[in-house]
Amino acid sequence: MSAPELDPWEAAYLRFETPEQEIRKFERRLLRLGARAWPRELRIVELFCGRGNGLRALERLGFTQLEGVDRSAALLAHYTGPARIHEADCRALPFESASRDLIVVHGGLHHLPRIPEDLVRTLDEARRVLRPDGRIAVVEPWDTPFLRLVHAVSLRPWIAHWSEKLDAFATMTRCEADTYFAWLAKPDAIRAALRERFEPLVHEEKWGKLCFLGRAL
Repeated sequence: MSAPELDPWEAAYLRFETPEQEIRKFERRLLRLGARAWPRELRIVELFCGRGNGLRALERLGFTQLEGVDRSAALLAHYTGPARIHEADCRALPFESASRDLIVVHGGLHHLPRIPEDLVRTLDEARRVLRPDGRIAVVEPWDTPFLRLVHAVSLRPWIAHWSEKLDAFATMTRCEADTYFAWLAKPDAIRAALRERFEPLVHEEKWGKLCFLGRAL
């Protein structure tokens, strides 16, 4: 049986970074959010897990009770590790209520088609699935001067001849432009949706990223 066909965004995503580069990036993000102090027995779900490198980063950090969720069968087919994976919609998670300790998102919420409606649905599902005192860790693109500079450079027509990474980024940006720029345009609604459901423990907005760790309210 042949592997599911990749769409243009997925193909660009796979060439944006090598698996090892992406795993190390995710490790750094998790440590920045405090993962070194998290109990290793946590039951963790990664939403929008893609090819699974966020799960591999969690594995390297010593976590063992891991699950991933993504709608793309083509990307999920790239993961071969021990975590359980689910082809499902993050707006209707296939988990019992109050059954998990931590939900992780490495850049998937900005793919949601409607902001804030679908973000609210996703965060409500996350809160439903989390146990009392459960937490959510989110890293998403954010409109900062640094990100605007990256956009200005990566969308130049000659960039493909200079940087494979920036060309892949530009392709992903074009493919997801409708949802990506709608996300960047609504920071107040996004902050409100997060803070109404989760008590902020870490909230940073810099270098083109929103980094948020919250405790379920």
